Order: sequence, then structure tokens, then C-alpha cells
Amino acid sequence: MQNPVIGPEYGSIPFGILLIAPMTKTQHFAFALVDEFSHLAFSCAVEPLRIANLISGEPLYQWSFLSEDGERATCSNGSVTLVHYAFSEPPVCDRLFVLSGINMSKHVTKPLAAMLRREKARGRAIGALCSAAWVLAELGFLDGQKAAIHWDYHDSFMDRFPTVGLVRNVFVADEKHITASGGTATADLMLHLIEKDHGYDLSIAVADQMVYTAAREATAEQRVSLQSRSGMRNAHLAKAIQMMRESLEDPVSPTVIAAEIGISTRQLERLFGKYLNSSPKKYYMEIRLERARHLLVQTEASIIDVAFSCGFENPGHFSRVYKAAFGITPMLQRSRLS
Repeated sequence: MQNPVIGPEYGSIPFGILLIAPMTKTQHFAFALVDEFSHLAFSCAVEPLRIANLISGEPLYQWSFLSEDGERATCSNGSVTLVHYAFSEPPVCDRLFVLSGINMSKHVTKPLAAMLRREKARGRAIGALCSAAWVLAELGFLDGQKAAIHWDYHDSFMDRFPTVGLVRNVFVADEKHITASGGTATADLMLHLIEKDHGYDLSIAVADQMVYTAAREATAEQRVSLQSRSGMRNAHLAKAIQMMRESLEDPVSPTVIAAEIGISTRQLERLFGKYLNSSPKKYYMEIRLERARHLLVQTEASIIDVAFSCGFENPGHFSRVYKAAFGITPMLQRSRLS
């Protein structure tokens, strides 16, 4: 059995060490790798931990990998990862993450399910990355909770697990079982946990080393799902969303949108409910706020100009709505980048 990884040696750090308070305990993150797991999500989960150790000069995190046979796990691109433990003998850890990718439903095996049920009974903090929310939902872990999963599985997930509060967020960290939607959203979650554990400065330093300058907070949407799923599934909905995106600066009412695309307002409401689990008004506000966040993070436009360009005539109202959605004011959002 290989030893769990802690990180590099700490005698010489090629860039300045970020001083943090002495740690009383190294946190151990274990990753249960389900065959055909996402290699992108895997890298985005582990590398922020390694970089946090490197920058701080301290063994803040250690990590280990699990698979069904305790030998290796194969990801969706065909590469093989050697592991430290079998599902039948998981390590004592602070957090256990299930990481899957394609065909996740056929990989919910008895050894995996038994391990997760035992660890849950022991009070272990269990999370899910990429498509692994499906695995936890299959075992009933997510009933009555909010969860995030890769946008490609949204429709089938909502049909299969109606008792789970599926959201379009990149990750959900305020529930018993935290979930990330995969890919770089996994990095967003890890940066969030690093900030929570060791402060904002370290999380930003880690993001800088990753050349990841626009780390997203939990409430950020998975942008791909907003166009891809709706555009493929229903032409009326695609036209409605296009109208919304083309009129962010001067929003139009759902009634006008419905009339323009030739359906009733009630039909429009039903389409948004069926495909996006939202209402036209709510969805419209979400994309306006998402646009505002991008402008705040990626441009130097003034807050007033951002408000006007996203259809808010009153900067005070814009600030209140933005804080209600993201938990932070536009001014503080901008200041955190400086």
C-alpha cells in the first residue's frame, strides 16, 4: 500500500512563502475514484491542495485515493491512477469525496455503496465531484438538500431524483454533503475550502499560481447549461433566452417576450419551469446578475456603469439585489480583486 501524499518538501519555496497561523492538524482529503472518472475534475481537486502546501510552507493538506480493487482506477480518457486504499478499507480522513464522470450510474457498485453508508454512519464528511452527486442521490444521501451536478445530467437528474433540490450553481458548500459540478468548478470548491480553512489571502495566492484569475463563488451558474440544454430541447425557449440576452441593458417583460415568439405567457412559464426549473422573471434576473458579476470581475467599468448596462436604473437597488444573490455587495466584489 502506498502512503497518502502530503506534498513537496518545504525547505525551499521558489516564490515567497505566505505566512499563516500555525496549524494544529493536517487535513486529510480522501478521493474515492469511480471508474471513468473525470481527469479534469481530479486534477482540479488535488492541485489546489498541493499548491496550498507549497505556498504556505506547511503540510496543510494530505490526500489519498481509493478504488474498488485498491490498486488502480481508470479515468474516462483511459489513463490509469494508482491508489492507496480499497473501498473496503477506507482511511480515517477529514473529508471523503466521491469523484465520477461518464456512466456513473452503472458504477454504483455494492462495495462503493457499502463504504459510503458505513462512512456516513460514522459521521464522515462526504462530498461529490462532477457527476458523483448522482451516486450520493442514488443512496438517498441528498434527499431534501441542494446539490450541484454537471449540466449535462440536469434533466435526467431532476427526473430521477425529484426530492433533491438541484441547482445550477457551480458548487454547493452549505449543505451536509457538499457537491461540485465538475471540471474547473471543482477548483472553485477547493479554493473555497482553502479560504474557509486558512483565509482569503492563501486562496488567492493558490489561484494565482494556477493562473486562475476569476475563481467563482458557489452561487455562480454553470453557463453552458443555460444555452446548450435549452437550445437543443425547445426552440421557443431558445428564442426567449436569446431575447433576454440581447436586451440585458433594457429588459423586456415576459409578456412581451411570449408575444414576440408567438406563445402565451403561461406557456412561457411552463417552458422555463420544465427545462430550467425556474420562472422567466427569475431566470432573467439571474443572467443579468451573472453578467454584472462578469463585468465587475473582468473589467474596470464603474459600478454605476455595470448597473446600467445590466438593466438596473438605480445603483442602490442593484447593490441590494446583487448582495441578496451572491452574499456580497458589488463594491466588496470589486475590492476583493484589488
